Amino acid sequence: MPNSLVIYMVVHQPRRIRLPAQLIPRGTAPEKMDALIFDDQMDRRYFDKVAKYCYRPATELFQSLVDKGMKISLGFSVSFLLQMRRYGPDVLAGFQKLVSHENVELVAVEPYHSFIFYLDIGAFAERMAWGKHQLEDTFQKTITVTDTTEMFMSNDVYFQLQLNGFKGAVMDGRPWVMGWREPTHLYRYPNEEMRLFTRHYELSDDVGYRFSNRQWNGWPLMADTYATWVRQAMGEFVFIAWDFETFGEHHRADSGIFPFMHALHADFAKNKMHYLSPSEAIATFKDAHEMPLPEYGCTWAGDGGMDFFLGNEAQQGIFRLMHHIYNKAKLTKHPHLIDIAMWLLQSDNLHLIQWFSKAGAQAEVSAYFTPDEWWELGGLGILREQQRVYVNFLRAMDEYV
Repeated sequence: MPNSLVIYMVVHQPRRIRLPAQLIPRGTAPEKMDALIFDDQMDRRYFDKVAKYCYRPATELFQSLVDKGMKISLGFSVSFLLQMRRYGPDVLAGFQKLVSHENVELVAVEPYHSFIFYLDIGAFAERMAWGKHQLEDTFQKTITVTDTTEMFMSNDVYFQLQLNGFKGAVMDGRPWVMGWREPTHLYRYPNEEMRLFTRHYELSDDVGYRFSNRQWNGWPLMADTYATWVRQAMGEFVFIAWDFETFGEHHRADSGIFPFMHALHADFAKNKMHYLSPSEAIATFKDAHEMPLPEYGCTWAGDGGMDFFLGNEAQQGIFRLMHHIYNKAKLTKHPHLIDIAMWLLQSDNLHLIQWFSKAGAQAEVSAYFTPDEWWELGGLGILREQQRVYVNFLRAMDEYV
């Protein structure tokens, strides 16, 4: 049974596109296009809501827990950093105080939460280096371990991250990825050095996904029960990963998630669980096990396969448009047009339409993240207007090539 535990959380807010799509008049300067493509007011509205229910109270929660000895690791998208600077300097100050604690390790994340790794591995390498620098500069801590976008991992991405100099990376530990292996060990690709943390998806989802589900046979989840489940997992250590928004946004305060976390720390101590940061885990478990990686890639979303993002015709249509707007922006060589294209590669623009032609729990999760205001357009209206955003931007770049 493991007696060590690594906790990781990622914080992200997307830069939402403006629907209905706005025409971009011929001759519009690249710097003037942002206001026609992106919806800053919507971003502000969602940031304020999540800051109220999650970011402010949850940073206080984890500040208290790390003071008591809990160790956590945190990753931030640059997309979220920019929103904090613009809409919530106090939220940024709270996170900076939390990350400065000796029990908190900073983790790199793909800066815009984009799918650039599918289009241009060289650009992906540059973006990861840039995002790492942005986080280190903001939080004044050195980074050695990284996440990507939606915990994506594949053979080529592994090698690129290793070339970037990272000592470790996170990925999801689904059975179809792990094979006969348990997620409760540290891994590496055969004959390579970079370590892989494989998320224990069942134990992670018990808190991150199912905690407030009254139809779940584990509801209500009590801290002592959960601590026992973690303690009884097979292996050397348990790697648990959540969205930071789990605390107060996905599970509101009246669900009991905040007192649950306070009690959980006490029960981990009672069960003699030992917290490790990711870097400490790499130093502790020197003989990592070997594991091949899926050539088609895996993620922590949905069932762990990329079908969650690319599984329906609407997603595949947007994915093709992502390729076209990125290639066109590169033809212009205009830095601001390339930056807009990078924003439009956000995985969120695929995640938010996963519900199309689908039913069930995953579609419900996708629909939950789709902005409420968009539903006034109807389902097909959302798909039509989203595609027009990409087409309008593609045509607006004509005169810059």
